[in-house]
Amino acid sequence: MLTPDTYFMSVRSLGDAIRERRLSSVDLTEGFLERAHTIGSRLNAFALLTPDLALRQARQADEEIKAGQYRGPLHGVPYAVKDLVTVKGYPTTWGAPPFAHQSFDYNATVIERLNEAGAVLLGKAAMIELAGGLGYSSGLASLTGPTRNPWNPECWTCGSSSGSGAVVGAGLAPWALGSDTRGSILCPSAWCGVSGLRPSFGRVSRYGSMAIAYSMDKLGPMARTAEDCAIVLSVIAGHDPLDHDSAAKSESAFAYDKTEPSSNEPLRIGRLTNVYDKTDPEIEKAVDAACRVFEQAGVTVESCEFPDGPFEEAAELTILMEAASSFEHLIHSGDCKHLVDPLGQINGYVSEQFSVTDYLHVQRVRPMLQRLADGMFDRYSVLISAAQPTAAQLLSAKDPDDPMSPAEAKFHLDRRAPDGVSSLCGLPAISVPCGFSKGRLPYGMQIMGRAWNDATVLRAARLYQAHTNWHTQHPAV
Repeated sequence: MLTPDTYFMSVRSLGDAIRERRLSSVDLTEGFLERAHTIGSRLNAFALLTPDLALRQARQADEEIKAGQYRGPLHGVPYAVKDLVTVKGYPTTWGAPPFAHQSFDYNATVIERLNEAGAVLLGKAAMIELAGGLGYSSGLASLTGPTRNPWNPECWTCGSSSGSGAVVGAGLAPWALGSDTRGSILCPSAWCGVSGLRPSFGRVSRYGSMAIAYSMDKLGPMARTAEDCAIVLSVIAGHDPLDHDSAAKSESAFAYDKTEPSSNEPLRIGRLTNVYDKTDPEIEKAVDAACRVFEQAGVTVESCEFPDGPFEEAAELTILMEAASSFEHLIHSGDCKHLVDPLGQINGYVSEQFSVTDYLHVQRVRPMLQRLADGMFDRYSVLISAAQPTAAQLLSAKDPDDPMSPAEAKFHLDRRAPDGVSSLCGLPAISVPCGFSKGRLPYGMQIMGRAWNDATVLRAARLYQAHTNWHTQHPAV
C-alpha cells in the first residue's frame, strides 16, 4: 500500500521493495503520475508526461520480476528526464518556443541504457530554454513557464535543470536525469534539497542530448541520496562510440560499491575558504557543522584556499563561444526572437563576435587551470564548500548559474566558484543537503574530486549522509 512517505523513499529502498514484490511497479507508477498531474502542474515541474509508456514499462517490469527475470536496482523504478534528452516518439523541446514541436526518431544512449535496466520513464522534466545556452536573466525563461521550488513556490529551483530539481524535491519521482554545463545539476540540487551528481566529463554519453558547450556538457542523476546517484551512475556510465568525447571503457565504466562508505582507505578533506566573494553566513555555518560531522567520523579536515586563476572567465567564455556554434542555425535564421528571455534573444549575436583566436587563447589557458585544480588533490581526497552562496531566490532574481554576457563578466568576483571550477576542469562533484535557512529553504554542500575519482566523491557524500538526516527531510507539498 502506498503512503505519503512512499514518494520520498530512496531509489535503493524502492528497488528492493519492487524486487521483493512488496511493492508493484504499476501501483508506484500510477501514484507518481497522479502526483505529477496535481503537485507537478502547480510547480511547472514537467514539460511532458508519458503515461502510456510508463505504465507499459511498469507492467513489463512486474511481469519480468515475477518470472525471475530481474534486471538490476532500477528495474521497475520510475524516473524523469530533462527535456533536452531524446526519447523516441515524444517531443524534445529544449524548453524553447522555436522547438516546441520538435521530436526525434531515436533514443539517446542514456535512455537506451535505462530501458535495458528496466527503469520506468514518467515524463520529461521542464527546463530553462536551451539550458541557458544563449543566456537568460531569470527563472521565468522557459517554454512551460517558471518552475517553482517545492519548499517555497515564490522561489525557483535554479539552473537549467530546474524541472529535474522540482521533480525530485517534491517527490514526483525518486530520481531524475539532469544536465550540467556550468552548475546546472549542482545548483538546483542545492536549492531543492536533493543530492545531485555531476560526473567526470566523458563518463556518461551525451549522444541524443542537446549540445551547449561540447567540451563541458555532462549528464548526471539527481536523487534522494548519494547512494542513489551511485546506483544510477553505474547504469548510465560507460563508453559510447556515438559520443566523440566519450572516454575509453577502462575510464568511463563505473561499478557501484555496496560496502559501507567508511570501510575504505582514509579520506582527507580540504574545506575551501575562498571560493565566493559573498556567502550567506548561515551557509558557511552549515558547512562548518558538516566538517565536524566528518571529523567525528574519523576523517581529517583541513581549511585550505583554492589557487587563484581566471576559472570563471574561462568557463563563461568557453560556453559563450561554443554555444554560438551549437545554436548557429537558430541565430542565423533570426528565430532567437522567439525565445522567452530578452537576453537569450540577443546574446547569440554578441557571442558570434568572438574570433577563432579568442577561442584558442581561452583553450590554451584551460590546461593550465586544470593542472592548478588537479594539484589540490595531491593533498586532499576531496574538496568541500557551500554548493551555492545563497539559498533559493525569488523567481525574478538573476540565476547564479547563468552564463554571463561579456560586459558583465569583468564585474563578476566569484572567480573560483566551485561549480564553475569543477565544470571547466571536467571534475566530478556532488551537492548534498546540509541544512536550512531561517526561512526553511535548503542549503547544499558541494563535494569535488579529482577527474575520474567519482567513487571517492560519492564515498565522502555517503559517509556524510550516514551520519546526518538532512537528505531525509522533504517539503510539505
